[in-house]
Amino acid sequence: MKIHRNPFIALIAIVFLALGSALAGAADTSPAGQIRVLVVTGGHDFEQAPFFKLFQDNSNITFQAVEHPRAQAFLKPDAAKQYDVLVLYDMWQDIADEAKADFVHLLKEGKGLLALHHCLASYQNWNEYARIIGGKYYLDKHTANGVEKPGSTYKHGVKFTVKIASRRHPITQGLSDFEIEDETYGLFEVGADVTPLLTTDEPTSTKTIGWAHTYGKSRVAYLELGHDHLAYENPSYQRLLAQAIRWTAQKPR
Repeated sequence: MKIHRNPFIALIAIVFLALGSALAGAADTSPAGQIRVLVVTGGHDFEQAPFFKLFQDNSNITFQAVEHPRAQAFLKPDAAKQYDVLVLYDMWQDIADEAKADFVHLLKEGKGLLALHHCLASYQNWNEYARIIGGKYYLDKHTANGVEKPGSTYKHGVKFTVKIASRRHPITQGLSDFEIEDETYGLFEVGADVTPLLTTDEPTSTKTIGWAHTYGKSRVAYLELGHDHLAYENPSYQRLLAQAIRWTAQKPR
């Protein structure tokens, strides 16, 4: 789950971060119906410029980006008024009890939550997080019901078919099965109460790779796809991301 930083890409990303912050600062004057998004990163390298372009190109949203360790301050009620949907693209472990309480309160009040790719491995020692997201990537071996199990796995650069498991769901509506080159995850946990949206028969991957469910009053979605530009530039991934933001924000099409 590692990629190397490219200094040139990182420099370009500053422009997108600044643009995202500027757009978010002007959220109150945005056209009616525009969704305000907070994108949280930190703890895992990624190709910043093409990733943030996904949000910059979405005319239905404004966005602000924040990186750990500053991100948890945005879980507080006053700060959370600045956005409609929280998008997690982080892989972070440290979280204080106060931040845990703020996070749960946020979702009980109905804030939208979209979880992407490696955030499935965040907060390994906070069991409630797995219930919030609807699954868990295990960084190490673990014991379940008295049985020792291996840690989850990953593999870069896999070409595989993504199957649409629920064509009527707003997140997948209008999409057909598609090919993608991306990183796969295996041996991760998927909650029993989620609605599967995406599946695959790729042997290096767990079968269910995208789902939706509710936590408190919030709509929560998880998309395992999204490691680098090969995924970001895939039209089907772009549509999934945009429709997931709209669904979690509880906005009609």
